[in-house]
Amino acid sequence: MVIPEGFDDFVVTRSPRLLRTAFLLTGEWALAEDLLQTALARAWEAWRRIDGDPEPYVRRIIVNAYASSWRRRWRGELPTADLPETAVEADPNAGVDDRDRLWRALGRLPRRQRAVLVLRYFEDLSEFEISETLGCSVGTVKSQASRALAKLRLDQTLMPEGVLR
Repeated sequence: MVIPEGFDDFVVTRSPRLLRTAFLLTGEWALAEDLLQTALARAWEAWRRIDGDPEPYVRRIIVNAYASSWRRRWRGELPTADLPETAVEADPNAGVDDRDRLWRALGRLPRRQRAVLVLRYFEDLSEFEISETLGCSVGTVKSQASRALAKLRLDQTLMPEGVLR
């Protein structure tokens, strides 16, 4: 098999950024690496048909593969009424705890809303670029972002300590 021209350079230069996107979507490095590998394999097959910058095309493959993997795989998680208690004492690792709470809150969002927030706030894409990546309108991107942020604002686990819940 002959490697398409420019594919090697693309993989070397763009993989770290694409891997970060995959990690932000999956939350696990192993799953992110698998997701990126799947996306790159699909991009390799279509490489000659890609016009312009291939990164948005590969990013869209990542998001679509992420969404379809969710539908196929049972997550094995069961809901519970009892949430773990949060620490009351001042903790030098509070920043880590805050990031963990935010990460878990992002994980509770619907997949499309999570994808919109990851692409907007972690990948710094414009609403138009996100709409191109997800294959939807700019209005849909705006409404999904608005709904996601509203859910995060209401998430009790993200409330600062000392605030009545």
